[in-house]
Amino acid sequence: MMLNLDGVILLLTGLTAVYLIWRFWGRYSKEKALHDVYYMMAMAVLFVSGVLLIFLGWGILASPYILTVATLIPLGLSLGLMNQFMPEYKKAYSWFALVGFLAVAVTSIAGMSLKSIAVPLFHGVAGLIIVGLPIKRCLKDNAPKGFGLVGIGGILISLGGMALAFLKAGKQLLFFSADVVMAILAPLLLLMALAFTWGFVKDIKQ
Repeated sequence: MMLNLDGVILLLTGLTAVYLIWRFWGRYSKEKALHDVYYMMAMAVLFVSGVLLIFLGWGILASPYILTVATLIPLGLSLGLMNQFMPEYKKAYSWFALVGFLAVAVTSIAGMSLKSIAVPLFHGVAGLIIVGLPIKRCLKDNAPKGFGLVGIGGILISLGGMALAFLKAGKQLLFFSADVVMAILAPLLLLMALAFTWGFVKDIKQ
């Protein structure tokens, strides 16, 4: 169990995720919109992931099951954004997301070499949506000020995810050595959660 600064930071990350779930539930109880269900799913997985890391340590990140479950975070966020802001493409993207999730699950758990294609492809597309849609809407004044921070949160977690992926492949992304990645991962998760919270709460309030 993490009884250090990382543990405290992960606990704060989990509490932030719980707060967002509560805010999304408040809006869902009034509007019954599917996108809030997807957002709540993503935040619930973030909370559970944080709890597991606190009790089991960073070593669980090597588990293919954890990788599969963690995929539900970008899956939920990107599905929510597509349903909320680009409903004309939500059906096509839903099928892509389902196929992508199954591909990540099968290739990761079975240890197949195709994992090196499935994981970057699915996470890459989901990441582009999480980063691009909120920022684009803010630039076009189609969203409340501050909603673009959802995209910033997407950038933060993408950096951490790419650094981890390079390390697992036995390589190093720029200056992100194993020690650097482990040192910044917990703060990155908290900053990501705070950025998501600020951005989404701005959207909920409007």
